[in-house]
Amino acid sequence: MTKKMTEEIKYLNVNELKPFEEHPFKVRIDEEMDELVESIKENGVVSPIIARPHKDGGYEIISGHRRAKACEILQLEQAPVIVKDIDDDTAVILVVDSNLNRENILPSEKAFAYQMKLEAIKRKVGRPTK
Repeated sequence: MTKKMTEEIKYLNVNELKPFEEHPFKVRIDEEMDELVESIKENGVVSPIIARPHKDGGYEIISGHRRAKACEILQLEQAPVIVKDIDDDTAVILVVDSNLNRENILPSEKAFAYQMKLEAIKRKVGRPTK
C-alpha cells in the first residue's frame, strides 16, 4: 500500500517562515514589490506560499519568498502556506522551477539556478560511475 500525499493550506505565523538556505534569487524591494504589497493589502495572499518543515523548527520557504516578504512589510501575522514534506533535491528543483517564470531575473541568478537544478537532478537519478 502506498502512502497517499495530502496537501492542505495552513495559516502559519509569518515569523516561522525562513528563506530557502541557497535561494538563488534576490528578493528586491522595488516597484514590483510595491505592487505585490498593494495587491496583498487589497486582496490578501491569493496564492499560498509553499514551504517544508525546517530542521531547526519553523518552515523553509520553497515558493513564495516575495509573498512572505510582502506579508512581513504589511506586518501580517499569518499567511496561507502549503506544507510539503520533501527532500533537499526536490526542494531545489521546486525553488528553481517556481521562479523561472518571473520576468526580471538577472542572468547570473538564472545561471546559478539552472546549475543548482542540474546538480539536484543528477543526485536524484544517480550518475553512472565511469
